Formats: sequence, C-alpha cells, structure tokens
Amino acid sequence: MLEAERAERAARQAQFGKIPTVIVDDIHIVYKIYGAGVGKGSATSALSRIVSRRTSPALTEVHAVKGISFTAYKGEAIGLIGSNGSGKSTTLSAVAGLLPVESGAIYTDGQPSLLGVNAAMMNDLTGERNVVLGCLAMGMSRAEVKQRYQDIVDFSGIQERGDFVSLPMRTYSSGMAARLRFSIAAAKTHDVLLIDEALATGDTAFQKRSEDRIRELRKDAGTVFLVSHNNKSIRDTCDRTIWLEAGVIRADGPTEDVVAEYEDYMKSR
Repeated sequence: MLEAERAERAARQAQFGKIPTVIVDDIHIVYKIYGAGVGKGSATSALSRIVSRRTSPALTEVHAVKGISFTAYKGEAIGLIGSNGSGKSTTLSAVAGLLPVESGAIYTDGQPSLLGVNAAMMNDLTGERNVVLGCLAMGMSRAEVKQRYQDIVDFSGIQERGDFVSLPMRTYSSGMAARLRFSIAAAKTHDVLLIDEALATGDTAFQKRSEDRIRELRKDAGTVFLVSHNNKSIRDTCDRTIWLEAGVIRADGPTEDVVAEYEDYMKSR
C-alpha cells in the first residue's frame, strides 16, 4: 500500500470516529532455522558438518505468517485465536517490533507493549524490586511507583498466601509470576497493549479482575490485543476477534461469530 493511500484511509476512518492504532499491511514472517534435520543438539550438528565437510549448516525456512492484513482502532479489544502454530504469538511479536517481517509493513500509533508468560523478570530479585524496576522501565517516575506499588501487589494477589513479595522471584510458581507480570503492565495506560496467554495461569478471581482491568485500559487508552486458548476469556474480554490458521486469517469480525465458527472447525477436525 502506498504511503499516500494509507494516510488517506486513516484520515477517512478518523473522520468517522474510528482512529487507527495498528495497521498490519500484507505481512509475511519467515523463520530461518539453521542445522534443522541434521541431528539433536548443536554438538551433533557440528560434528556432522565436519565429517561431511560442509562449510555451512542446512537451512530450513518456516513461513509462519502469510500475507495477513488488518487495522485495529482505538478503544478496541481484539482477540487472536487459532490452533497451536497458527501464527498468533508471532504476529503479536511483530506488532511489538520484536520480530522483523519478510515483506509488508506494520504501522503503529504510539508504543506497543508486549506482555507474555515469558516476559522478562529478574529471578534473583524480590517481587518488590521487580515491581519497582518494571514500573520504572515503563516510564513511571519514582513518585508514581511509590503511589501505585501497593495497588499492584494487591491486584496480583501474591500476598494472599504469605509475604511472597519479599522473596526472590525464583521461589514463585508460574501462576504467581504471571499474575505479577500482568499487574505491573496493567498499572500503566498503554497506547497498544499486547497480551499473550498471560491470563491463562491465573485463578478465576484473578481472571475476572484482569478482564475488568482490560476494559478500563480500553476506555483510557488505545487498543488491547489478547492471545488466548481460553475462548471464555476471549468472549468476556474482546468485542472483535481475528482467527488465524496456518499463518493466514480465516475470519475477522464480532467475537461471538468468529469464536463460534472456530469452535465448529475444531470439532470437525
């Protein structure tokens, strides 16, 4: 799409009250895997290359996302669904700027923030220190961190079973760590918030709090994307859903319609 055409379309959409925050324009994402199929482990692969006198490892390309396009608007909560390997997390990583695209383009209004179950936290530091550092990394002042600190800890629920906030993160269960990550990220208003399965490990009460917070973020800021295998969370949180399968968009529309179509597809497999 030409730059002039993209600007004209965005202006028309803004005129009718829909402000675009993310434009994904015909993107392709290809993973290049070196040494695939040679053997298990890098040592075996290296020995095989030496023995066969190969100067470079074998190269396998995986075409993970195949020419998808969509536009997200301010105030939307968009679910991304699909079977394993369909390209959901890959797409979020590309929107966040963490993965390059082979072709096509991604345009964002503001800074996307990716929250996933593997979001970096420092295992040797306490929960308290991770809260402080995480908030500072998002651009909060020390005064803002001090003001919001207790709300973040209370929201996460990690103190309900003891004073875990004063213990190193390595002592946390995966669920506790995921809840703390979400609580830190949700303490700030984001232009575009990308959530990748970060709610999957929380209990029912935490999921309800998280869904309520996502609705607040939609009102206060830009756009929320949610990747989840929990269709109930998608239904409860998102008004629009994109179904990806084998790297292409199968459906994009109202959540109930798209999720119902996806569930019928999964039953027929």
